[in-house]
Amino acid sequence: MKLTKKFWIGISVIIVGLLITAKFMGGKEDAQEVTVETVKTRNIIERVSASGKIQPETEVNITAEVSGQIIALPVKEGDRVEKGDLLVQINPDLYDAALNRAQAAANSARSNLASARAQQAQADAQFFAARKSWERTQQLFKDRVISQADYDNAEANFRSAEATLTSATESIRSAEFAISSAEASVQEARDNLSRTTLLAPQSGTVTALVKEVGESVQGNGFTAGEVVMKVSDLSIMEVDVEVNESDIVRVGMDDAAEVEVDAYLDQTFAGVVTEIGNTALNAGLNGFAMDQVTNFSVKVRLLPESYGNMLADEAESNSPFRPGMSAKVDVLTREANSVLSVPIQSVTTREKAESEDESELGVFVLNEDGSVAWRLVETGIQDNRFIAVISGLEADETVITGPYQSVSRTLENGDFIEIQEEPSTDKE
Repeated sequence: MKLTKKFWIGISVIIVGLLITAKFMGGKEDAQEVTVETVKTRNIIERVSASGKIQPETEVNITAEVSGQIIALPVKEGDRVEKGDLLVQINPDLYDAALNRAQAAANSARSNLASARAQQAQADAQFFAARKSWERTQQLFKDRVISQADYDNAEANFRSAEATLTSATESIRSAEFAISSAEASVQEARDNLSRTTLLAPQSGTVTALVKEVGESVQGNGFTAGEVVMKVSDLSIMEVDVEVNESDIVRVGMDDAAEVEVDAYLDQTFAGVVTEIGNTALNAGLNGFAMDQVTNFSVKVRLLPESYGNMLADEAESNSPFRPGMSAKVDVLTREANSVLSVPIQSVTTREKAESEDESELGVFVLNEDGSVAWRLVETGIQDNRFIAVISGLEADETVITGPYQSVSRTLENGDFIEIQEEPSTDKE
């Protein structure tokens, strides 16, 4: 009996030990492996990132205002031109002939005016004679010297001479209007002739040459004609980027920017925001295209002092950038110095215990016993890696940063964890 009792006591001790061991080992198996990061004080710069193309800030399309054949093109792409230099010469023969015709018509109008004035002088003399005769006839008729027929004939002659004088006066006015019209035609013909010679409207570089000597161009004085070339001021370049509607509200005029150009991978250039679009790029004449992403145009000027070392051995008018180069822009919208911050991936949202329809923002903080605690936080600005914490955390506390599935879904308040060794993401 004693042996049997001791046997069962031993078995019970073994079972209890196994249960304790199983519980302990089972807890270890259930512990999630996570990465952690220490809450530190950092300088955070909020950025809005976008990509775009480099272009000259000032670029002029040289277009033809008159139609014709190009007979001279003294520049080629890449040439430096000064304001007033000859760029294009269009065949002027037709416009020279049109000017001659207009001048001849103007001279004819002036001759018609001289003739009208002579006719007025003649009509004025005839009217004077008719008026004197009519005055004498009226007196003679009162004295009953002449008949009623002679009286009526004299009155008719007077009225006819008066009408002739009026007509001659109006002919002078008509001739004057004809001269004005002819002179306007002369001016138009002279302007059209001058438009056959295209001069540089500004100093710059020929960045595109569309036409060649011998080709014809179509021009219209009322609408834009064909583009012959582009003249750009390469001393001031800008990047035209498209910023999403969720970020455009954070971008302001004169915000500083950092620009990375694909052609110069190892350099970062300084920039400043000079223009912000007020209307979305997907806005058309008939409203907004709802199936497109809503972006806004933002222009960032590249500051010459940031690439001045690249111009040391070149002329000041040159530029290391060429129109059309790809670039990435980070607009520095806000900055906070010496603020508590944590990695962005450590901040997540969870449903409130009292309401499944509402969520709360927080982080998981590591306790001394190896468990985690859910902590509500209030956040501020963020950059690409860290987010400022306004309240809810203290310096040197440890927060859980990953993996994403654990932080966002599976990890619960009070869970025990195992720390997975991972190189720090913070840059000293």
